[in-house]
Amino acid sequence: MPKDAHESREGAARSGKRPGPLAGLRVLDIATMIAAPLTASILGDYGADIVKIEMPGAGDTVRKLGAQRDGVGLYWKTLSRNKRSVAMDLRHPEAQRLFLRWLPQFDVLIENFRPGTLERWNLAPERLREIHPPLIILRMTGFGQDGPYRTRQGFGTLAEAMSGVASVMVRDMPGFPRDRPALTSFPLGDVTAGMMGVNGVLAALWNRERRGAGEIVDLAIYEALLKFMELEVLRYEGESEAETEAPRIPDSAPRGLYRCGDGHWMALSGSAQPVAERILRLIGGEALAADPRFRTNALRVAHVEELDAIISGWCAGRSREECIAKMSAAGCAAGPLESVGTLVANPQVLARRAFVEVEDPELGPLRMTNVLPQFAGHARAEPRPGPGEVGADTLTVLAEDLGLGTDEIAHLQREGALGGPQAADAPERAHGHQAAEG
Repeated sequence: MPKDAHESREGAARSGKRPGPLAGLRVLDIATMIAAPLTASILGDYGADIVKIEMPGAGDTVRKLGAQRDGVGLYWKTLSRNKRSVAMDLRHPEAQRLFLRWLPQFDVLIENFRPGTLERWNLAPERLREIHPPLIILRMTGFGQDGPYRTRQGFGTLAEAMSGVASVMVRDMPGFPRDRPALTSFPLGDVTAGMMGVNGVLAALWNRERRGAGEIVDLAIYEALLKFMELEVLRYEGESEAETEAPRIPDSAPRGLYRCGDGHWMALSGSAQPVAERILRLIGGEALAADPRFRTNALRVAHVEELDAIISGWCAGRSREECIAKMSAAGCAAGPLESVGTLVANPQVLARRAFVEVEDPELGPLRMTNVLPQFAGHARAEPRPGPGEVGADTLTVLAEDLGLGTDEIAHLQREGALGGPQAADAPERAHGHQAAEG
C-alpha cells in the first residue's frame, strides 16, 4: 500500500469514518489521453490504488496538453490524480514478461489502444484472462471493438460529431445561427465516456462478486454520448440542416469541423502529436510536416488560421467520404459530422466543496474538482495531484509489488523495457522498500 494512502486511511480511522468505498481495489491504467485515464482517476477518488504505466521518456500526451504553468500541464495534474507512474515500454519483450508476472496483483486493467494493438504486443485480453481469470478489463476506444470503424483513430472530438451532439449543441442559443454545428470548448465526449467507464467497471465488479468471473467491458466513446441524443432521435422528422463553418477549439490544433467538397462536414482531431504529424504529412507531404509553423501543438495553435486554411483547401477538393477514407488509412483521427434532425464562486459550489485546493510539489496550490459524489460515512480523502516525472514511482512500485532489486531494475532500464529514475542512482531507496515489504 502506498505511504500516502496508508496515512489517509489512518486519518479516516481517527475521524471515525471509513476510507473510500473502493479501498483495497487495485487498478492498472495503461491508457493515454483523457477518457479511459479519467475512469481510473475517478476509481482512485473512491479509494482504489491506481498505478499508471507510461511510455519511458515522453509519457502521456496529456502532460503537455492545454494550459501550462512553468512548463507543467495543469490538466495532467488533475486528470492523473491519485496515480503512481511507472515507466514501461509494453512493446518490449522483457516488459511484456514483467507485465504478465505483475498483472495478477490487480483487479482492473484499463486500456484504450486501437483493436489489435494488445494482440501485437502478445498481451491479448484472452491471454491476460487466462493468466488472471478474475481480471476485469475496460477497453475504451473511439468506435468500439467491432464494426467497420473499429480500427480508425478515435477521439472525443469525433464522438461529439458522429453522435450528432455537435449538430444540435448551440441550436437554441440566442444570437447564434441555428444552422451552425459546433464542437464544445471542453472535452464533453471524453469526460462522458470516462464516467460511463466507471459504471461499466463497477457493474463488472458486482458480477465478479456474485459469480467469481472477470469481465471484458467494451465501450465506444461516441456511444457514451448517445443518451444525450435520445430526445432528438425521437422527434427527428427528417429535416435537413444547413451547414456553415463551426468554431475552433483553442487548446489544440488541428481540431475542428471542416467542410468537404460535397458540402458535408468532417471532424478532425490532431490533439496527439503523432496524429497531427500524420495529418500534415497526408495533406502536404514531408514539406508540410517539417514546416516550422506547425512542428508543435503550441506552434500550430499560434498559426491556426494558416493551418485551417491548408486543411480546408485539401478538404474542398474531395468528398467527405474520400477525406475520411484517406485520413483513416493514414492513421489520422477523422470522422463524419452526423445530425438527427463565476462557477467556482457559486455559494452552493462553495458550500459543498465541489472544488478543492491541493498542494502540488511542483506547482504549489492547485485547484481541482473534489471527490464526487460524496459517500455517507466515508472519509473524503483529498485528491493527490498527478505524478511529476514520467515513471516517478517505477522503483518504489516494482520493489513493493514484485520485490525487484536495483540490479534487475537497472538491467531492464538499460534494455529499454523500463524508464523512470535510474535504479543505479538510488540503491538505498529500492532496497529500503524491499526490506519494508519483507
